[in-house]
Amino acid sequence: MGSAGAWPDKLTNVRISFDSSNLLSSLIGPEHGLTPADLKGSDNAAYAALAAFKQSAEQGTYGFPLLPFQKELIASIADYASKLAGTYDTVCVVGIGGSALGAWALDCGLRGQHPLQAAFSAKNPRLAILDNVDPQFVESALASMTPKKTHVVVIAKSGATAETVATFMIVKDWLEAALGKKAAARITVVTSEGRGDLKVLATQQGYTTFHLPDNVGGRFSVLSAVGLVPAALAGFDIKKICKGAAEMTKLCWTKDLDKNVALRAAQFHHLVWTKKGKTLQVAFPYVNRLWGSAFWFRQLWAESLGKKKNRAGEVVHVGQTPIAALGTTDQHSQVQLYMEGPNDKVFSFWTVDKFATSGKIPKGKLGLEGFDYLAGQSLAKLIDAEQKATAAALTEEQRPNCNYTLSKLDEEHLGAFLQLLEFQTAFMGELLNINAFDQEGVELGKKFTFALMGRKGFKEFGDRFAAYEKKRKGK
Repeated sequence: MGSAGAWPDKLTNVRISFDSSNLLSSLIGPEHGLTPADLKGSDNAAYAALAAFKQSAEQGTYGFPLLPFQKELIASIADYASKLAGTYDTVCVVGIGGSALGAWALDCGLRGQHPLQAAFSAKNPRLAILDNVDPQFVESALASMTPKKTHVVVIAKSGATAETVATFMIVKDWLEAALGKKAAARITVVTSEGRGDLKVLATQQGYTTFHLPDNVGGRFSVLSAVGLVPAALAGFDIKKICKGAAEMTKLCWTKDLDKNVALRAAQFHHLVWTKKGKTLQVAFPYVNRLWGSAFWFRQLWAESLGKKKNRAGEVVHVGQTPIAALGTTDQHSQVQLYMEGPNDKVFSFWTVDKFATSGKIPKGKLGLEGFDYLAGQSLAKLIDAEQKATAAALTEEQRPNCNYTLSKLDEEHLGAFLQLLEFQTAFMGELLNINAFDQEGVELGKKFTFALMGRKGFKEFGDRFAAYEKKRKGK
């Protein structure tokens, strides 16, 4: 696992740093900051977490570290998308949770947020993600698309996710009503290879299908076919995305804490959470294009680390609640709470050294102080100043914060950053002695839903729900 192939053949010069200075007692005081006593022995704990996760990965228990090295699959997806290019102006993703958020993170990261992307066309297809079963949302989405110009990607690891299946049935009917038998060529499936009704249907209908490895969970699947198929169809260079992620993976296996940013970030986040009681983490990008990644991270952190039991079977109810905020926007909506409310949060700023454009402010002065001091400067300088000022203000108020900095935001850096956050999450699971890869807490709600919708084999959960309703209504 640690020597996973020769890829990347050449370094991509990916540079992502992690600054933990504002987590330390020397800057925010010993009550909320990490003291030398808090840090003592934490390097050894981090090394143990690395060794434990590496062993599990090498045994094949967890597969996400290998995803960027699957050069044959990556090439086949890129080739598939290339052959279809120009035949659609919309890529309609039908999925939910980890089957949708990764594609959104990539789309937002590389093209920006809707509706501010460039006009969509056959040369620049948009990504439309149907990730909810609100009927008006689905109806509006279909009304905005043309069947003959839409390519559908339906994604479900289990092949039976209720929301995905229900929405796909509607989308499939919509396509077939317009295209008849030709609709099958407009549908691509991503699912497990050996199980699930979606796989059965794909085989019956002749849909092009890509598979998700069984040892890769949905929230860790952005660099599998789950994220790469929509990304390639949308026109992104998935080879560059995976090349950056591959380079980051190699760094994540090193024992050098100066180079292994994911391990060092997990180490410090674990300490400030468990030693200082910071039960909420604010992911705070000062880059609009990382807004989608913040929501992707929210699922990754919450589902992976929110657990009832540890590996010893002890009830621990552990978890750190992730919050997504956007700088500078949320300085004007949330920072008042962050500065003066409960000191139960750690703030993770996400920044870039260099934006693709500076946003130059005109030099002309208007004789108004509120305007003139900004003349001739740039929006890039202003957003950097805003982030640094917010970090300084939080530090002065003894609010722990840290900073991840990407040298720039491109395919390589985005792929590397997503992979970094996945490794950080895995390392955190080891430090907490929990299984970061299961999700038992989600399953009960799914089973109640199956029962309420009349699926066979779930009578027990229908009866349990009926008992709950009776109790709730006081009968």
